[in-house]
Amino acid sequence: MNTPVMIVVVLVGVGAFFGIVLAMANKKFAMEANPLIEEVEDILPKGQCGACGYAGCAKYAEAVVEDPAVPPNLCVPGKAAVAQKVAELTGKRAEATEPKYAFLKCRGTKTAALVTAEYEGVPDCAAAKLILGGPKGCKFGCIGFGNCVKACPFGALSMGADGLPVVAKDICTGCGKCVQTCPQSIIALESFEAPVEVACSSHDKGAVARKLCKNACIGCGMCMRNCAHGAIKLEKNLAVVDAEICRECTEAACLAKCPTKAIGDIVNIHAMAKTA
Repeated sequence: MNTPVMIVVVLVGVGAFFGIVLAMANKKFAMEANPLIEEVEDILPKGQCGACGYAGCAKYAEAVVEDPAVPPNLCVPGKAAVAQKVAELTGKRAEATEPKYAFLKCRGTKTAALVTAEYEGVPDCAAAKLILGGPKGCKFGCIGFGNCVKACPFGALSMGADGLPVVAKDICTGCGKCVQTCPQSIIALESFEAPVEVACSSHDKGAVARKLCKNACIGCGMCMRNCAHGAIKLEKNLAVVDAEICRECTEAACLAKCPTKAIGDIVNIHAMAKTA
């Protein structure tokens, strides 16, 4: 028998031997999977968003089944319905959680925000931010290349004609993927019950902010002074609303006083985002 044939025979023999050994070891040391884990995973939305704190739905299913300390309501996209099903399967109690959705704290549209540079690189917000903070004059606002849209596992975001992402509240699960992806940190998870919000993130002083964006908060304090409940304060030239206090208000006098309409009721802010 010549040398090449001998080499092939030896390699095949060695491969077969180790294959048999591995098969026997796998059979002997195999661990039976808990069928309940698969049942729990089947009812999860499969967004693999990680909002539960685990690396995907399978890992959360494993943890909630095998660890008594892991609550059944950590699946943010699944909301109360999924939490209740997980609770029933695992024999745990599902505490109520408040549903939230993604809210863009910027109204720096193509017509409102001043563009000070032309960007010709990769259409990516993080990449554009590396070059002088992006093409817009306001370095706090939305850069507009849709990283958040691409990151959303549920298709709840889309780029509007005005150059800003639009959130479909009826689809958004509040998983937070867009929040993690945005290099500007201008997307927040907002309660569906929050009546008033500031759609701006600029900390520039009034005159500068207004020059760079017509829709910017200029830190004038008019909303704060007209809030009878003390729900609004100024932080670094930007109005900030305390949603918990704001819920108790029925007058919303702050809305009429804002000269740039940077603060508004949630419904109108979303309407402006879709039609601007």
